[in-house]
Amino acid sequence: MGNRTPLAATLAANSISTAGTSLTLIGVPWFVLETTGSAGRAGVVAFCATLPIVVAALAGGPVIDRFGRRRTAIVSDAVCAAAIAAVPLLHFAGILDFWMLCALMALNGFSHTPGNTARYVLIPDLAEHAGTTLPRAASLFDAVSRGARMVGAALAGILIAFVGAETVLLLDAATFGLSALLVAAGVRGVPAAEPQKAEAPVSLRAYGTELREGYAHVLGNRLLLAVVVMVMFMNGTDQGWYAVLLPVHAEAELGGATHIGLLTALFGAGGLTGALLYGAVGHRFPRRAVFTVCVILCGAPRFLVAAVTGTTLPLAVTMLLGGIAGGVLNPILTTVVYERVPDRLRSRVSGALTAGSEFAMPVGGLAAGLLVEGAGATGALLAMGGVYFLATLSPLVFPSWRTLDDVPGAEPVREAPGPEPVPSAQAPTPLPAPAPVSSSGPCRPTPGP
Repeated sequence: MGNRTPLAATLAANSISTAGTSLTLIGVPWFVLETTGSAGRAGVVAFCATLPIVVAALAGGPVIDRFGRRRTAIVSDAVCAAAIAAVPLLHFAGILDFWMLCALMALNGFSHTPGNTARYVLIPDLAEHAGTTLPRAASLFDAVSRGARMVGAALAGILIAFVGAETVLLLDAATFGLSALLVAAGVRGVPAAEPQKAEAPVSLRAYGTELREGYAHVLGNRLLLAVVVMVMFMNGTDQGWYAVLLPVHAEAELGGATHIGLLTALFGAGGLTGALLYGAVGHRFPRRAVFTVCVILCGAPRFLVAAVTGTTLPLAVTMLLGGIAGGVLNPILTTVVYERVPDRLRSRVSGALTAGSEFAMPVGGLAAGLLVEGAGATGALLAMGGVYFLATLSPLVFPSWRTLDDVPGAEPVREAPGPEPVPSAQAPTPLPAPAPVSSSGPCRPTPGP
């Protein structure tokens, strides 16, 4: 019997942090709409919040290894707590300018990514430390995260209605602080969580070499590359949905923030159900067939239903069913990534996967805001939903997806020392992410949202 405390502490910390992120996911767009009344400005804030995520992911993998995964998770959550808390505190003081809000959300996005990555890449080592299997740990990681998103989203909608978006953001800051404390106290005695000895002296050249190794591994694996590209488009449209389209639709048609919380919670509940179902019986079915059906059903239908209806019930049913389909995706992608990435490259490859899969998120939020102001909410929903649907057809079109069913070890691991050319015919990977696909936010084939 292994020591399960580090795994339990990491799962608890990630769940609390994820629940807090759900508060931000709903609280910040609603705060912007309340204080500015502009969908365009909500899109600008979403752009500022997500662009640093990509920047941090692009170059953060080697830093996580050198600084230590445990330390990274702690510092990341502490900085996020300070950045989120500053928004309502400055607002209460009457000195919060729009540029300050954008800067604080940028700092939150930049700091949040390394912590997510650090927790995600620890799961295989923590599973071994706890004496449990990797598929079970991966499914548990995704399931508890989805449950946390569900609870966080429901709380956000209710709390915004009763105490305001500012108080919700303060609660979010507290969740980040608690997450940092749990990792600091519970993740001990795990060598993989501590700083890794560099293979070369610390230098810009050595850092660049380590960074290139992560990207070379992704570019040299056709399946991972295909996942990254597909999830990149899914994440971009998802960001537009949560940061702009759903808040605007709820304000105009559904009755306010409480409905956003309800819909997001239903999506999270569906995601939790899907993840648990896959963890229980998913191994009996071919990965590719299950993944292809579920990825098509998980996202695009909600854009269409929101565009053609103005009531909550049809969208609620669609969100619940889409969440169930989406819940199946992350365990598949997480297991595939763990199978195809060696331990010494895990942080670097996860950073590359996160950067690629979230590359379109800043554009997605900004584009949604501009589309609403230029083409109206219905036009924006149809346009973004169309992009989502086309992206999810990837497993039916590109041959690299046929290897999704390969058993571990069937595909050789390539650890090229430098970047390789991207195959021109290739279409995350999450996830995050994620990683893997999140139930209330971005799809991630690397650390979860």
